[in-house]
Amino acid sequence: MSFEMTALLLSWVAILLLSLVVAGLVRQVHALGQGPRPTAVGLSAGSQAPGFDRFGPALLLFLSADCSACPEVLAAAESLTGSEGQAVHALFTGAALPSEGVTVHPDEPALFEAYKIPATPFAVVVGESGRVTVSEPVGSPGALRELLKLEVSR
Repeated sequence: MSFEMTALLLSWVAILLLSLVVAGLVRQVHALGQGPRPTAVGLSAGSQAPGFDRFGPALLLFLSADCSACPEVLAAAESLTGSEGQAVHALFTGAALPSEGVTVHPDEPALFEAYKIPATPFAVVVGESGRVTVSEPVGSPGALRELLKLEVSR
């Protein structure tokens, strides 16, 4: 076999191997696009609110003492309690931040699970019917105010 014939044969083998590798990569990229979609965080609106018998209709703030934005969100909730006339409860998985005007509940990890809270700060508004009306993360005092404006307009 001549040198040219050997080089041509090796070139075709290399092209075949490269095409198989590219096909495998394309399949992997396609599989990544078909992966599980992110699920909604928190309980969806209309869900029965766990602990309604304890809290009644209220704004539930899920906070953490280690969260950097949580003290600011809690302070914003304190300023809203008198004007909005809505009960506000701050729930923590462990130790709680001190608060005036907001009822604080330390050591409530079961409620974090029941409400499917992925991170703090997170707010849930529970209506008169005992159902969740809004459930969203609130990363700042402004986000909390916007959530409450949205709730009032519904």
